[in-house]
Amino acid sequence: MTAAPVRMTQTSRAILWMLLAILLFTAMDALAKTVLRQGYPTLQVVWARYAGQTLVVALFLFHRLGPLLRTRHPGLQALRSLFQFGATALFFASLGFIGLAEATAIMDTNPVLITLGAALFLGERLGPRRLFGIGAALVGALIVIRPGSGVFSPAALLPLGAAVCYAGYAIATRKVGATENAWTSLLYSALLGTLVSTAALPLVWTPIAAAHVPGFIGLALIGTAGQFCLIRAFTMTEASAVAPFGYVGLVFATFWGIVLFGEYPDRWTVVGALVIVAAGLYVWRRETRASRSTS
Repeated sequence: MTAAPVRMTQTSRAILWMLLAILLFTAMDALAKTVLRQGYPTLQVVWARYAGQTLVVALFLFHRLGPLLRTRHPGLQALRSLFQFGATALFFASLGFIGLAEATAIMDTNPVLITLGAALFLGERLGPRRLFGIGAALVGALIVIRPGSGVFSPAALLPLGAAVCYAGYAIATRKVGATENAWTSLLYSALLGTLVSTAALPLVWTPIAAAHVPGFIGLALIGTAGQFCLIRAFTMTEASAVAPFGYVGLVFATFWGIVLFGEYPDRWTVVGALVIVAAGLYVWRRETRASRSTS
């Protein structure tokens, strides 16, 4: 007698897409830090990530560009694309000043910020337990940043701003996901990021050495693949169901930081990261229990 095949639920598939997206994005962040260390300005690195994504998507979907450019939500697509550009630019900028693990830990306040944003802009109820989770995550971020201490750097605020932008991007993606093709969202994200960064590129352009070209190409390919996986995750289920799995990025980022850059997070970064993770998992557990009780 053979066992019946196990069927994955929609949420399970979304979680797998999310985990793959996080793996790709942390690899992209590590590559971006490498390129930045080679002396290229942040805006040029951001431009490579978006211009490359635009080229990859345009070549891959050349025969479908017309239909994919049609959107029912042009304003919302522009807003989510702007949020994504802000998250990328701010996070990449932080990598020139602080470690990859520290930046990722601060960035990982975004799941509870997504919960807050969903309450403010999508009409979801914001009770005392959700507020507690949000407050605890921000306390964790403050432990990592340590304002007023000798190790504090204003650059630590960059990944915090990136987390706010990412939360806005996730909420907007969830809003358009029910009616928009994932490739449409991917294309609009690439186009806006390319237009903004290209407009400012002449101010910062640095000639790219032949030996560094593969790094710029890698940013485009890895970023495109990660972006597609992320969009699939957020359009297959509720954002609050998959967002906490982004904490796996802390493990990946710490690994890349140690292996590639010799960056070992200090104990306060570890403590703050654990507080952030605990707060996010607490909010996620409360959301899961609440959704089960109402189903």
